[in-house]
Amino acid sequence: MTVTIYPSRPSGSVKAPPSKSMAHRLLICAGLASGKSRISGISNSEDILATIDCLKALGADIKTEDSSAEIVGTDPEGPACVALPCRESGSTLRFLIPVCMLSQAETRLIGSDSLMKRPLMVYERLFAERGLKFRLSGNSLSVKGKLQPGTYRFAGNVSSQFASGLLFSLPLLGEDSRIELVPPVESRPYIDMTISALSDFGVKTAWMNDTEISVPGGQSYEPRELTVEGDWSNSAFLIAMGIPVTGLDDNSLQGDRICTEYFKELDSGCPVLDISDCPDLGPVLFAYAANHNGGRFTGTDRLRIKESDRCASMKTELEKFGVEVKLGVNEITVGSGIRRPAVPLDSHNDHRIAMALSVLCAETGGVIHRSEAVHKSFPDFYEVLRSVGIEVEENEMDI
Repeated sequence: MTVTIYPSRPSGSVKAPPSKSMAHRLLICAGLASGKSRISGISNSEDILATIDCLKALGADIKTEDSSAEIVGTDPEGPACVALPCRESGSTLRFLIPVCMLSQAETRLIGSDSLMKRPLMVYERLFAERGLKFRLSGNSLSVKGKLQPGTYRFAGNVSSQFASGLLFSLPLLGEDSRIELVPPVESRPYIDMTISALSDFGVKTAWMNDTEISVPGGQSYEPRELTVEGDWSNSAFLIAMGIPVTGLDDNSLQGDRICTEYFKELDSGCPVLDISDCPDLGPVLFAYAANHNGGRFTGTDRLRIKESDRCASMKTELEKFGVEVKLGVNEITVGSGIRRPAVPLDSHNDHRIAMALSVLCAETGGVIHRSEAVHKSFPDFYEVLRSVGIEVEENEMDI
């Protein structure tokens, strides 16, 4: 799909979309609970649908209506299914691998080629050390062997999703466990969100210090009725366009709530900003810097292993706006002074790239190819833009 966006000034406010990150977590907790839960305020994004489909495949009974899901949890130690369809969702894949290993049976997790190229070496090493099967072949991953309680030690700067995945499963084992993260620990807010979701369902875990998490065993998930909070990650793109967003919690555990502070710093100068704890903000911060005073961003290495290499992708696209971009070791420097791109832009099949480019196109105008990438996390993104007066034309064909 292609979108054409014309220079526009928004008018009015919008309600924050639901947090994709928290929705994943609450759905998985509900899927592991013994009894019926109800989760309200979920979206029909591709990533959330992937988690729902995988939980169904594991045996959970899930009925969705409008923006709510009614979930009757599954026995995680029961028979495994043939395959879990993870689509392109890294959260779904990494969160559910340890859940699959609560059973003795073999399970296959299937995803896109790009998903299966994202790093999984933390699990691969941890499971090899314990004699558990972990075999990646093409677009599928086969795992087999029952997860055991113990100490799980791994690097804290690869992805917080490995810690979260283990946190979902370790409390269900018969004895206590511990997660030890080798410093530096990055994206800790995402781990805190997992710990909060577990607590909502009656499962207790706790930081022992800055790098270790205590996980008591012998616990169980209790059914709950909860509502997903507003999403700072996707709202950041709207805020960057000057659109007031309601329904956001200023005290949220979401690390991406720092976007408003970072936007203020970019408004007033050319700052150095560390995004190691909020890597998903990278594309929108780069776009915002290009439209203001420029900026230098550190802690960017993990952006290279997302849906696309977000450093390289944004460099390519920002240069079409006439902005100089320099890539360094774990940093990126973005110049300023945008102009209308003379050639079409490309989302690189990455939802956050598509939305970041839309921020700039609302200023200069422009055409974005493969804009359907937004369906991954924010399927009605362009409808929301039109609702506040930003002129967007969609074409089902990539012209």
